[in-house]
Amino acid sequence: MAYNCVVLAKQVPDTQRITGKVMNDDGTVNRSALPAIFNPEDLNALELALQIKDRFGGRVTVITMGLPGATRILRESLYRGADAAVLVTDMRCAASDTLATSYILSCAVRKMDYDIVLCGRQAIDGDTAQVGPQLAEKLGISQITYIEALEDLHDDTIQVRRGIGNGWQSVRSRLPVLLTVTGEANAPRVAAAKHLMKYKKARTPGEIIAEIKAINPNAVDAEIRELSETRCEALKAKGLLIEQWNLDGLEADLTWCGRSGSPTKVHRIQSVVLAAKESKDVEPTDEGLADMIHELIDDKIIA
Repeated sequence: MAYNCVVLAKQVPDTQRITGKVMNDDGTVNRSALPAIFNPEDLNALELALQIKDRFGGRVTVITMGLPGATRILRESLYRGADAAVLVTDMRCAASDTLATSYILSCAVRKMDYDIVLCGRQAIDGDTAQVGPQLAEKLGISQITYIEALEDLHDDTIQVRRGIGNGWQSVRSRLPVLLTVTGEANAPRVAAAKHLMKYKKARTPGEIIAEIKAINPNAVDAEIRELSETRCEALKAKGLLIEQWNLDGLEADLTWCGRSGSPTKVHRIQSVVLAAKESKDVEPTDEGLADMIHELIDDKIIA
């Protein structure tokens, strides 16, 4: 039996490269100063979906919500083996918290034929781990969180192992189901050369319009529209058109989107700066290091 998997992915700033130079005066992060990457645990979710496809057949579709630049991780998904990709982009999505984000994504997932919805446990920029569970609630389907391994899948039943901190549980559920996947679940595969060659020219309609404008800066709107429609049809025929949806296409209730649909309020942001009150030089020798370790043990800093 083949299964259709939908993977929710997010483009995030590389938080491992945060330094004082990328911090704003108010303590927030200047995202534009950091490189954008594929959220790590979303890669694990994609890998699990691809493993299901490899074993049982079916399709893998990746959805991301973000600015037009987020198309980069969609192409990366296609390079790794996904069959289709969708960009949800709309300025009215700006300032969406987890509640608004999960609502918008639920509108996108409902447009698809799916058996299993997968996403990473959490994104490294927010670390809330809320979008997946909220999405399952809005779709009205079962959810299993903290997935570490797929144990069994047959007919309309899935069995997985989920982490519970100091152990694990084996959980069985009927399909459809939403899974949130941890970084321990698998090692994501690298891009395949044949997929890279095939999908390197995959584009969204928005990217096509931008490229036409760059080549023909004096073109009028009617000409740009005609050229973009022709090119979109050509790419679609080759399976290289990345779908692009806005809130109107999703038939979303705008009161649940963006700032108006986001009840989360930031009470306060603190910028914490740690400064040493005293310092001590340690000789770079075995004896010096041994003395430092003994001192840390005596001070009960380490056990």
